[in-house]
Amino acid sequence: MSEKKTHISFSELKDWNFCPFYRKLVQEDGVNPFTDSIFTVFGTSVHSICETMVKGEDSKNLFESKFSENIKNSPIQPTDKEIESFTKEGKEILEEVLSALDKYFGKYEVLQAEEQLYENINEFSRGNYNFKGFIDLVLKTEDGKIHILDWKTCSWGWDMKKKSDKMTTYQLTLYKKFYAQKYQVELDQIETHFALLKRTAKVGNKVEIFRVTSGAKKIENALDLLIKAVTNITSNKHMKNKLSCGQCKMHKTEYCP
Repeated sequence: MSEKKTHISFSELKDWNFCPFYRKLVQEDGVNPFTDSIFTVFGTSVHSICETMVKGEDSKNLFESKFSENIKNSPIQPTDKEIESFTKEGKEILEEVLSALDKYFGKYEVLQAEEQLYENINEFSRGNYNFKGFIDLVLKTEDGKIHILDWKTCSWGWDMKKKSDKMTTYQLTLYKKFYAQKYQVELDQIETHFALLKRTAKVGNKVEIFRVTSGAKKIENALDLLIKAVTNITSNKHMKNKLSCGQCKMHKTEYCP
């Protein structure tokens, strides 16, 4: 028998919010409805180079080899034209990353790239359960503020609905909560941001950074959802959310007839 899991990630929380039964299929039964695509491989490659760049290493010229390596290690078979196009777009994005950070934050210190979180959910009273996550970038600006940033690769960008979507922004909200807990930092000293890495945007507009508010009420709401999810998961309650069936790749399959 495998050891019982005692942590939850944001992606798992998102799966649970979509449908508790879907979360069970993916997280417990190992059913994976998704396959690699050139978009996922591209995103992984760009994230990897962003991480090394912010550490002070001149890595933008390494994108082509990293992208090629990740393609070889995946089951996808893109055309030469696709590889050429995505490689060009990746290089263009990476050319703008550091200047976008400078313009947005001014002078800053990189505290950590790929900050790991594995913190006890203290508010969950039924046992020990942890929140697991990886913060892409943590900065500190001259005013003493700490900034949590998450890279998001996309095509042209996000509209206002996407930028303010509750579940999308809860990722940063929970990162803020558990980062503060890990380092005993006051919540009002931490700000949260998404950085959109826009593949099809015009040169000069490939990186868009914007702030996401994560005040006390939002943290409370995100934490309430997290505790509700963990309570149901640990109680082996996996109800189907029939409102999500029309959007679910598992619907009307052998896994969810």
